[in-house]
Amino acid sequence: MAAKRKNGKSGEGEMSFLEHLEELRWHLIRSILAIVILMVVAFLFKNIIFDRVILAPKTPEFFTNRVLCELGHLLRTKLLCINTRPLELINIKMAGQLTTHIAVSLVAGLILAFPVILWEFWRFFKPALHSSEAQYARGVVLIASLLFFTGVLFGYFMLVPLSIHFLGSYEISATVANQIYVRSYIGTISSICLAVGLIFELPIIVFFLTKVGIITPAFMIKYRKHAIVVIVVMSAIITPPDIFSQLLVSIPLFILYQVGIGISKRVMKKKEKEREEFMKQGASD
Repeated sequence: MAAKRKNGKSGEGEMSFLEHLEELRWHLIRSILAIVILMVVAFLFKNIIFDRVILAPKTPEFFTNRVLCELGHLLRTKLLCINTRPLELINIKMAGQLTTHIAVSLVAGLILAFPVILWEFWRFFKPALHSSEAQYARGVVLIASLLFFTGVLFGYFMLVPLSIHFLGSYEISATVANQIYVRSYIGTISSICLAVGLIFELPIIVFFLTKVGIITPAFMIKYRKHAIVVIVVMSAIITPPDIFSQLLVSIPLFILYQVGIGISKRVMKKKEKEREEFMKQGASD
């Protein structure tokens, strides 16, 4: 369905293809502008971004490391004390630290601007929706943003410390020393946090796929066992190869899948109710 003109007069006809492109162009410009502004902010607050956020999980003082170690003391085991030795990072290029600073600022700007990007794309697609559909999807930007940031925080506080401990301390021989390149370290953290943040968007994806008729609650229930296998595989990809880390990801993802089934059921009930009302209205006419 083509979007109507955005001049306050919805009855003045549909927008042409070129008008759609022009509208999309401005939404993209505003999204990019938000990313650039927040990128500059992240660039200026270098000490906070690096010392207190990116480099913190590799130190014993990090929140997750301290909690796990205290839990290990209560259980009288040293296995839970992770990252007791701060991981040493190296830079091997002349401009390495500068390019790393710029790259990290870009990623930070992208993450912080995520709600703005969602909002701009929502504003672009909203005129193409019926009034009932737009009202039913109200709050989708807020919910999607909360899910994304929840996933990022979950990855940062739960998976990143475990990944650093496992990958940083793993060795094939005592004669081979680990000298971790700072870009490799940051890339690992970024990929984990972004991947988990996007995976946590599962309920929103289920909502829209059910809305357009691609999936149904019966379909999700029928293939729940297959979904569990997919979840386990995905968990193995984005976490270190140990059971504890994989369970930390698998359990929340399975819960999100169950939540998705509930959301799909609500959407289907809403669609059936609207269909019944339409049929009744057609019969009365």
